[in-house]
Amino acid sequence: MTTPGRSILGRRDAMRILGGLTVGAAGFIVAGCASPAVKWSTGTSHPRLTVPANATDCHHHIFDARYPVAPNAASNAGPPSDALVSDYQGLQRRLGTTRDVIVQPLAYGVDNRLLVESIATIGPAKARGIAVVNTEVTDSELTQLHQGGVRGIRIFLPNPGITTMDMVRPLAERIAGMGWHIEVQVPAAASLAAKDIWSSLPCPIVFDHLGRIPQPGATAHPLFAMIRELVQQDKAWVKLSGFYLDSKVGAPTYADSVLVASMYAKEAPERMLWASDWPHPALPETNKPDDALLLDLLSECVPSQADRDRILVDNPASLYQFG
Repeated sequence: MTTPGRSILGRRDAMRILGGLTVGAAGFIVAGCASPAVKWSTGTSHPRLTVPANATDCHHHIFDARYPVAPNAASNAGPPSDALVSDYQGLQRRLGTTRDVIVQPLAYGVDNRLLVESIATIGPAKARGIAVVNTEVTDSELTQLHQGGVRGIRIFLPNPGITTMDMVRPLAERIAGMGWHIEVQVPAAASLAAKDIWSSLPCPIVFDHLGRIPQPGATAHPLFAMIRELVQQDKAWVKLSGFYLDSKVGAPTYADSVLVASMYAKEAPERMLWASDWPHPALPETNKPDDALLLDLLSECVPSQADRDRILVDNPASLYQFG
């Protein structure tokens, strides 16, 4: 029985996948076979796509009730219970990824203690982090974050009060010398209005979740054209992630989001990243996606194995300073 929304593999594809099976610490990872259920993720099948060594998940979050929620955090800033490092490592075993980038969730505001602790738990050789700071952060604090594995900061405007557009340039000037970047998730109108800012910063910009371009008709939206231009100028990166956030088609194909990702990747595979967005905090507990299916969609967005390997391994190694 095939999984809904997935095509039946031909003999050549099947042999290629079987030939690429890897053995991890937990044993054989067999494409399409069942694995233990992972918290905050639907399904139990392994992805059909066999990822290369050092494949990286460039965006996920960790939540732990031991740390207090920020007073100004939105009520929907995180899942209703813990999403721990041990839970995430279950997802890694299911997907086959071994490197990851932990993104500071909005729930904790500028308190990055859990972020740094989580990087240390996974190990500095395998994990990096994206912090949330404001202009009150000291140089000493930035140095400590760098030593703890942080390689960028996050600007997220849908939850106002923690970070603002006024902070972008002064913070960019302070982090550029460390080789950091700014990761942004900004409403379409605000992102378009900031075009001159994005194009003139001294550090790269990383657009979360395909740039959060409104659907339908995302590829004709002026925001898509703006991000594509910044990518062409080597000023921006794009995360091929969060397909479910703006899709009007929905699961299992997310065909409208796949089209956006495909056009980005065809334009500049060397500026693309892949991410799970686990534990999918924007979605309710009863509507979490199938993370294996989301990883398999990368094959549709990026048909070339060489380009996929670049997106999963080489690009994040460069941007996040792995290795």
